[in-house]
Amino acid sequence: MEEQIIKTEYSDVMQKSYIDYAMSVIIARALPDVRDGLKPVQRRTLYDMHELGIRFDKPYRKCARIVGDTMGKYHPHGDSSIYEALVVMAQDFKKGQPLVDGHGNFGSIEGDGAAAMRYTEARLQKITQEVFLADLDKNVVDFGPNFDETEKEPLVLPVKIPNLLLNGAEGIAVGMATSIPPHNLGEIIEAEKAFLKNPDITTEELMQYIQGPDFPTGGIVVNKDQLLEIYKTGVGKIKLRGKVEVEQVKGGKERIVITEIPYTMVGANIGKFLNDIGNLVETKKAPDIVDISNQSSKDGIRIVLELKKNADTNQIINMLYKKTKLEDTFGMNMLAVANGKPETMGLRTVIEHHLDFQYEITTRKYKTLLDKELDKKEIQEGLIKACDVIDLIIEILRGSKHIKEAKACLVSGETGNIKFKSQASKKAAAQLKFTERQATAILEMRLYKLIGLEIEALLKEHEATLLNISKYEEILSNHSAMTKVIRKELDSIKKSYAVPRKTVIENGVEAVYEEKKIQEQEVIFLMDRFGYAKTIDTTIYERNKEAADSENKYVFPCMNTDKICLFTDNGTMHTIKVLDLPFGKFRDKGIPVDNVSNYNSSEEQIIFTVPLKELNDKYLIFTTKYGMMKKVMGTEFEVSKRTIAATKLNEGDKVCTILTEPLVLISEGMSISEIPKNTNNLVLQTRNGIFLRFSSTEIPEKKRGAVGVRGIKLTGTDEVEQVYIFDENETYAIEYNQKEVVLSRLKKAGRDTKGFKYRG
Repeated sequence: MEEQIIKTEYSDVMQKSYIDYAMSVIIARALPDVRDGLKPVQRRTLYDMHELGIRFDKPYRKCARIVGDTMGKYHPHGDSSIYEALVVMAQDFKKGQPLVDGHGNFGSIEGDGAAAMRYTEARLQKITQEVFLADLDKNVVDFGPNFDETEKEPLVLPVKIPNLLLNGAEGIAVGMATSIPPHNLGEIIEAEKAFLKNPDITTEELMQYIQGPDFPTGGIVVNKDQLLEIYKTGVGKIKLRGKVEVEQVKGGKERIVITEIPYTMVGANIGKFLNDIGNLVETKKAPDIVDISNQSSKDGIRIVLELKKNADTNQIINMLYKKTKLEDTFGMNMLAVANGKPETMGLRTVIEHHLDFQYEITTRKYKTLLDKELDKKEIQEGLIKACDVIDLIIEILRGSKHIKEAKACLVSGETGNIKFKSQASKKAAAQLKFTERQATAILEMRLYKLIGLEIEALLKEHEATLLNISKYEEILSNHSAMTKVIRKELDSIKKSYAVPRKTVIENGVEAVYEEKKIQEQEVIFLMDRFGYAKTIDTTIYERNKEAADSENKYVFPCMNTDKICLFTDNGTMHTIKVLDLPFGKFRDKGIPVDNVSNYNSSEEQIIFTVPLKELNDKYLIFTTKYGMMKKVMGTEFEVSKRTIAATKLNEGDKVCTILTEPLVLISEGMSISEIPKNTNNLVLQTRNGIFLRFSSTEIPEKKRGAVGVRGIKLTGTDEVEQVYIFDENETYAIEYNQKEVVLSRLKKAGRDTKGFKYRG
């Protein structure tokens, strides 16, 4: 068959492919289904454990076995994603109701990861078996083929409670994300029962039962009045605080004890919280905290802050709320898959979808049970009827040559090939009208069933079957009867698994914290050649001036409220706050500037340091080793970012020097003759001893993102080594090759020339 090339617009192909990919991520991976509240990986893992028989009352099995079986049969997306989902379902500090019973190291609330799957074991929780996976054998949900069509898997689990609310969900899809907090099991069951009683119930009425989120870590929700609007729309910010207690200790001192943390702090954020408190102490914003200890254990969270005597405890607590993650927000976005599409839902909509699902699975369950009972009834009636004419049936069986002849006689009264003892028996046999199934059951019946007690038991069983049929037909035909069944199941689940609420819901008082105003003063900035920096008092500097100047590479006065600009050879500017540097004794070592900025001493080198305020009325003159030069207004470096690109460099080039030059200030009403003239001269010195002198006015003013212009023509591999600036009316000399060079006597040339070799 001849190949055909189909031409199509590239953008159309990309659009279709991207939409297909996005929908695959949204529906098949990232978002939970509103009916069972599970993502595909969670659903498949639980179903696989169910199929493997790893029930709550059976021994634990290796997680590696569970992960491998799930990946091989149902979820071909890699073992790490399956194991991570399994671990999270077993962590009681992340899930309102863990669905997996883990045995071994499944991580900790402080962010420790779980052990490898070859070490850990798991089995289903009892609630998972009874509430999430029950009735799968009763055709309550649809099954579909797995990825290679060798197995069948449920498209949704028959979960009897709104798991989307119970355990919440987190997921990032393409262009959308879901973030749903966990809730209290008892409360959501009561809300569902209220919905069953009144299908027109409002969100406000539902929230009389569901107070708000119930996080496994406890804590306090402090914006109670905003919850109604959040639950109406399904979108909003829940404000969380940790639980803080104040304990009295000996000596009239107090300690702050954090016993519950916000849900958002679970994991590595606990370590960050402790570091943040440490930083507050180091920067003297919390000088009354004398010790921090994390005494948390398997019994719960306990973070202790020891305070000085007479410390303002309330002020410190408010500072923790404002400056750390002890008060945080949980961004709520109740997005889930409903009817095959992603949808943002409010509380009422979620419960409505789940109850619709409950009616569906309950209907399917009782239809299946009714069909089984009807089948039993048919067979029982056949056996009862057979017991009444058992002698005739035995005669039919003894007179038949083949089982087919006997069955045909029982079903349709065909007696042609059967030998009877009498004509009366033949006439009675011709009147038999058993069904196919009844005939099969009669032919398979064992002789002991003819014992009197067995016949009596059969009659009792038949009565029970008739009662079940009546019961099931009533449930299926009467909506209120089905509602009663659903309500009864909810009551049973609540009685077995409900636990008291952990999270307190209230309208918290806004934390008010005012930082003490820092008294502005002049200090001396010191940084040695190893990058260790500190500040000292001006009087201390005056007493140690000679030693300070000789031992440090950068020494200059600045205000303690200022920022220090660090310019590096790769064209970057880093800023550090003077307050972040230690202030104290002259002989203190200081701290590496790497610790208080983004500067990396292993990749770049500081070539110029200056207080930010000094750049207001100055130009910065950049010179690179390849001779590129430019002037940049100092105000361009007044930015809030800690790190910016100070200049653009050509490939392989480096900044070798940065000089400052005062701006020529022009006052209003000043005549041309009164404008001061720039008389600064620049001298460029190269590694090979080439000198070039020209006026600084030849260097154009450029923006930070410009490369600049060429200052000197270099020959071979020569590079610019040093740049000097001086007033042409002053005598300016340097030492070069152990000889004095008076730069102000050098012959003046133009920019972008070769210069000349100095020979003394």
